[in-house]
Amino acid sequence: MIKLFVPGRLCLFGEHTDWAGHYRTMNADIEPGAAIVTGIEQGIYAEVEKSSMFEVKCSFLNESGENADFSCRMDEQELKRVARSKNFFCYCAGVASYMLEWYKVGGVSINITDMTLPMKSGLSSSAAICVLVARAFNLLYNLNLNTMGEMNIAYVGELRTSSRCGRLDQACAFGVKPSLMKFDGDEIEVQTLNVKKPLYWVFADLCGKKNTIKILADLNKAYPFASNEREQKLHDALGRHNQDIINRAIKFMAEGEIERLGMLMTETEKVFDEQVAPLCPEELRAPKLKAVLADEHIKALTYGGKGVGSHGDGSVQFLAKDADCQQQLVDYLKAEGMPAYSLTINPVHTVRKAIIPVAGFGTRLYPATRCQKKDFFPIPCPDGMVRPVILILLEELVQSGIEEICLVLGSEEERQLYTDFFERPLTQEHLSKLNAECQEYENRILDIGKRLRYVYQTEKRGFGHAVYQAAHFAGNEPVLLMLGDTLSRSTSNKPCALQLIEAYERYNRLILGLYPVPVSTVSHFGIMSGVWEDKDERIMHVHAFVEKPKASYAEEFLGVKNKQGDKEYCSVFGQYILTPEVFAQLEADIAAADAEGDMTKEIGLTEALEAVRKRSGMIGFRLKGLRYDMGNQGALINTITEFSQKTIEDNGKKA
Repeated sequence: MIKLFVPGRLCLFGEHTDWAGHYRTMNADIEPGAAIVTGIEQGIYAEVEKSSMFEVKCSFLNESGENADFSCRMDEQELKRVARSKNFFCYCAGVASYMLEWYKVGGVSINITDMTLPMKSGLSSSAAICVLVARAFNLLYNLNLNTMGEMNIAYVGELRTSSRCGRLDQACAFGVKPSLMKFDGDEIEVQTLNVKKPLYWVFADLCGKKNTIKILADLNKAYPFASNEREQKLHDALGRHNQDIINRAIKFMAEGEIERLGMLMTETEKVFDEQVAPLCPEELRAPKLKAVLADEHIKALTYGGKGVGSHGDGSVQFLAKDADCQQQLVDYLKAEGMPAYSLTINPVHTVRKAIIPVAGFGTRLYPATRCQKKDFFPIPCPDGMVRPVILILLEELVQSGIEEICLVLGSEEERQLYTDFFERPLTQEHLSKLNAECQEYENRILDIGKRLRYVYQTEKRGFGHAVYQAAHFAGNEPVLLMLGDTLSRSTSNKPCALQLIEAYERYNRLILGLYPVPVSTVSHFGIMSGVWEDKDERIMHVHAFVEKPKASYAEEFLGVKNKQGDKEYCSVFGQYILTPEVFAQLEADIAAADAEGDMTKEIGLTEALEAVRKRSGMIGFRLKGLRYDMGNQGALINTITEFSQKTIEDNGKKA
């Protein structure tokens, strides 16, 4: 059984441009569509499992106020018949019929345990249920669809009903985060957006009447070619004017210009009233919407507001001035008889902390590790200096903007080694023997020492246990984890750690650097499998994460096909960004082992990451760089030989 949550969708800017942009297939003069959308905190919760039938069970009430359950044989024609009906479950049946037709899947049982998403309010409740059904089939039958694939199937499935949804409706597939969607004919591009400051959104059901089918029908009459001035104004509004609005909205969100973003909402509504509404005046006159937007009490609490979805008297959205104003606005709208909801879009926390576990003895490098910890082994570097491993790692973190670094040591006695190196200045006698460049470099080493913190793994209970010792240091923040025996060298102008941090800021979830390895070596690494989310094959939606699998298992289950159709095997690069949920999972794993009385059980990090992946998802990110392992004699020799080279090769190309 798998638990799923799919949110509703709120279009912040760019309504109607999804279908308008599709007309570029017939008229190249039409501007591509663009919209800023976000998932919301309200949505559909479900538990799904395989079944011989297609079943949907509801623990909430349907529109008629009755408990609703639905069951149908996995028969293509029967499912299509239900999809064409106006049955409460027609959307589910539409997606199921497509899955059966094209993927020959078995049945699915979906138990909808809660639905906090208002229906028929411009928040894409129908799209959310379609995405949920597509995702259920995908996960239960290991179809290896990426998010865009789920979104496309949800769209086609909904089209099998009487609904005529647009392409941006299924943006709920991308979760609760703002995204830019571009619509160029049949092509769709999705890009995650970040915000600099919290955005306090409020949206409300106007409890009015609108006919979305008529709105879309009337507006579509102006496409693909405008036949008069009014229709040309519609093309301009959904084309070049919209593109200008979208560009400014992205800029204001990124720079924290919240007041200007709110004013832009008001400007957007004015453009809609002047250039779009005249083509369907009966529905888009929207007296309730106009009255709410003109309410002086609401204006005092907000920076701006506009309609939602197809517009009309369906729903309204506002950007509140702060959290207090947001709550006051919700209370006020509810008192006026309009169900209202808050949505706070928070900036992704920049990663400012890092953890490096260095508690291991280095058994495979014995007897050298009797006298020197392996993270102090000397490595020749391209600039001619010879640095210890730990210094190379720490310099990369500093270059990537990390402010605090926690070293996980094996004992308090080991700390002296690090404080001697990073905190104790050279004697004047030794310092005087260095040239000016090295004397300046000495100051950099001491500066790094100011960023270091120390924790201790006094019980040897596995790598996950070692990482957990830094839980208090991490706090409630994302934290970069870097392996203490793995070096990296970037093939771009950004350190590998910074590349991973920037990727995290786009996706705001557990993310691991990935690195392709030969199948013959997979038993030495944690291996990720999934599907690529982008054309460049850098972003992977991870479907499985297995610690040190056998080659035969990896060949059958863990290979990821590239553009050429060949299988790749993706190991961990040696860098992770862990979310607070990972530390909570490690704590639970340790507590479970202790409860069983097994105080020697190893606590694995991979197992904890896999548990978090199943609940919240995981991203694999292909870094532009090379990895150098220090774990055994052969790897050490290779690192010493290759790391010092001034030019390196990445996939056969010199960098």
